[in-house]
Amino acid sequence: MNLLITGAFHCTNEQLEYIKSLGHNVTFMQYEKDELPCDYSSVEGIIGNGIFLHHNIEKFTSLRFIQLTSAGFDRAPMEYIKDKGIRIFNARGVYSIPMAEFALCGVLSLYKDFSGFYSKQKAHVWEKQRGLSELFGKTVLVVGAGSVGEECAKRFSAMGCRVLGVDIVPNSSEYFEKIVHMDEIDNFLNIADIVILTLPLTENTRNMFNDDKFSVMKKGSVLINIARGAIVNTNDLIVALSNNLKGAVLDVFETEPLDEDNPLWDMKNVILTPHNSFVSDGNNYRLFNLVIDNLKNV
Repeated sequence: MNLLITGAFHCTNEQLEYIKSLGHNVTFMQYEKDELPCDYSSVEGIIGNGIFLHHNIEKFTSLRFIQLTSAGFDRAPMEYIKDKGIRIFNARGVYSIPMAEFALCGVLSLYKDFSGFYSKQKAHVWEKQRGLSELFGKTVLVVGAGSVGEECAKRFSAMGCRVLGVDIVPNSSEYFEKIVHMDEIDNFLNIADIVILTLPLTENTRNMFNDDKFSVMKKGSVLINIARGAIVNTNDLIVALSNNLKGAVLDVFETEPLDEDNPLWDMKNVILTPHNSFVSDGNNYRLFNLVIDNLKNV
């Protein structure tokens, strides 16, 4: 197969050589927005992330295989891909472990007021904090019970939490007390101490968490978004954080980078990170093995 591999796939020279040894002709381009280093018509497979944001997929007339380095499909023209019968794979499971660890770390940072302790440390002030909370016994709602959601459920259940899930395709898992259809989400939002968003961005989930959902959420609850920023209405969230929510752990935003004047930067009950929850030293190993399996199956 004539493969175009972009810099979104952080593979080593040895890994590239292994792909070639499987009989594939490899062309590499570092930046997906750059001019294509080969003819569009020659490309049969692509390993990348947002290449179709910069290059019209219709130009790839021989394309039959796409391997995304992201867990989401929102940067790929799925209707065209399905219509043409192109095989497409995402990076399901690759980033689930670090993202789940990130969610747990974020909640604990809020509950244990790490930012407050750090500010005291910088000021050389010895001052106890009497208002800390514990995770044990809390109710956690995971919105999107896929691979990332299940890894979250594993970790929060191990901390003694009651873990509930909602999904468009309810299933069963030993790490969830129960998983119900997304239509029942409001019944769980009003009892959840922690709400974790791990669902994909679609037309149905865009702006899903707005004033209506925040008004249903339990007073003093925490929102964690490690999914896609556009699932949450930023302005409505800012209002909720000043009213009924205890805090938020936000790794993704409607517009990235987040505008430097956005009020979220200065809110003491917000932990804000630059779309970083997926980063881990174990990703390369998992992604490479996934890519090889999919190449062999195709």
